Amino acid sequence: MSLPPDATKPTTGPTAAPRIAPAPAVPRVSSDQLFTGGAVELQIDHRGVLYRLKQTALGKLILTK
Repeated sequence: MSLPPDATKPTTGPTAAPRIAPAPAVPRVSSDQLFTGGAVELQIDHRGVLYRLKQTALGKLILTK
């Protein structure tokens, strides 16, 4: 009786392929949810520091401290 070709490959040890856990999903927020009511600017309080997020006329985002 012969073994399948993969049966001779190690499943543990230094030559085994590392098992990588899948990365957790990154939360996603639409900019439409942030810029409501026609607003083009909002303030973000991050750990007591105020940041300003502004949407330009070309639709790009600028974050300033």
